[in-house]
Amino acid sequence: MKGEGLGGRNQEFVLAAAMDIAGLPALVVFSAGTDGTDGPTDAAGAIADGDTLRRNPHARRYLDANDSYHYFEDLGDLVKTGPTNTNVMDVHLILAGEIEGDL
Repeated sequence: MKGEGLGGRNQEFVLAAAMDIAGLPALVVFSAGTDGTDGPTDAAGAIADGDTLRRNPHARRYLDANDSYHYFEDLGDLVKTGPTNTNVMDVHLILAGEIEGDL
């Protein structure tokens, strides 16, 4: 941790992934803790797609500050389940859909 922001490992993972998939259609990245919390936050994780950075292009600034929580909070892309009373670890999903037509 080098920044003074708020977030957890799942939110940081999704924010870093959002930068890698920026502009790519039909891709979604999801990561969340099965216990319903991620780091010292009320969110279990976050979700992003190829349009996430278009909606807020300052991802690098938030990632450098370890402030992924506020990045996704502003977009409404935090995953909030509340406590689940189950801790199986983390769930990471990458979904890729088909694209119709010419690219």
